[in-house]
Amino acid sequence: MKFSVERDVLADAVAWAARSLPVRPSTPVLAGLLIEASDDGLVLSTFDYETSARATLNAQVSDEGTALVSGRLLADICRSLPAKPVEMVLDGSRVSLTCGAARFSLQTMPVEDYPSLPEMPEAAGTVRSDEFSHAVAQAVTAAGRDDMLPVLTGVRLEIDGSSISLLATDRFRLALRELDWSPHTPDESIAALVPARVLGDTAKSLTAGSEVTIALSRGGAGEGIIGFEGNAPGGVRRTTTRLLDGEFPKVRALFPPENLTTAKIDKAALIESVKRVSLVAERNTAVQLAFGDGVLTLDAGSGDEAQASESVEADIDGEDITTGFNPQFLLDGLGAIDEAVVELAFTQASKPVVIQGAAGEDGQDPGFRYLLMPRRLLS
Repeated sequence: MKFSVERDVLADAVAWAARSLPVRPSTPVLAGLLIEASDDGLVLSTFDYETSARATLNAQVSDEGTALVSGRLLADICRSLPAKPVEMVLDGSRVSLTCGAARFSLQTMPVEDYPSLPEMPEAAGTVRSDEFSHAVAQAVTAAGRDDMLPVLTGVRLEIDGSSISLLATDRFRLALRELDWSPHTPDESIAALVPARVLGDTAKSLTAGSEVTIALSRGGAGEGIIGFEGNAPGGVRRTTTRLLDGEFPKVRALFPPENLTTAKIDKAALIESVKRVSLVAERNTAVQLAFGDGVLTLDAGSGDEAQASESVEADIDGEDITTGFNPQFLLDGLGAIDEAVVELAFTQASKPVVIQGAAGEDGQDPGFRYLLMPRRLLS
């Protein structure tokens, strides 16, 4: 194996492929990055039996060959190289890397022990990469992080014709993001439960090209796998991951059909107020929100402890209402909204609030809704 490639192209591809390497691999070879050089160019791959990453890039290949080296070490080396062409040569059980005056020699691992990467499932359609990345970032805000409840660590991806819905919940809040896409089969309906961490990382890393292709298994070979593919500088990036098992809760019914009280508030002003007032809130206690007479009053702290109170102008429609929320969960939801004005909709104080961006003059639905359960207020 012998090839030369531009330093920036190689460093970017290696960093992308190595990002999903396991911290504590079950076997040493799973910490490796597979390098395959052929007349078609260069392919860099990683796989830990759950998630695979595959980057193809253009390179000048003199001799075909395959080598397996430490992925994290190679990523660190490539990041530190000068801005000159990189040459890599496989010589026996070692790979030599030369870039300008810098030279490295890396020990290889047995290629025959490395698992075969899963095949990409059948493509289901394409979506704009920037829109998809932003939508995923909004949805994963509410995803669970408790591995004891694995189903809640996923994002439910629902495809229905030309629309995609992303749902995530950790039992205390719920995020729903809807966006348009271009399906290969217009009337198809598919649902998949994707690990939130992998989905968020993948969507963020595939924004170099204009589109992302989503590929989903439909039973049979490759069952339980989702794949994503996008263009990148110098080549193509492709990743697959196993879907989560289990039944995602039927959370759509939690969004109320109507509301008794709605309040529209400047988002930036509300965020700053919540941050200030929550400074005196004890751990796991709520910040109180009282809506009435065109004003939202925020309070935190009680008894002999530190207390804080602040008022924010609000356009309130409906009955006065007083409730309370986990301040960090509230800030997470507000931070995921794009619009400058947010709308908080209530049915009653003991029921969840639905937070979304206020619709513009065109009346278009912002597409993102964040439902937050109330917390008990200290008397």
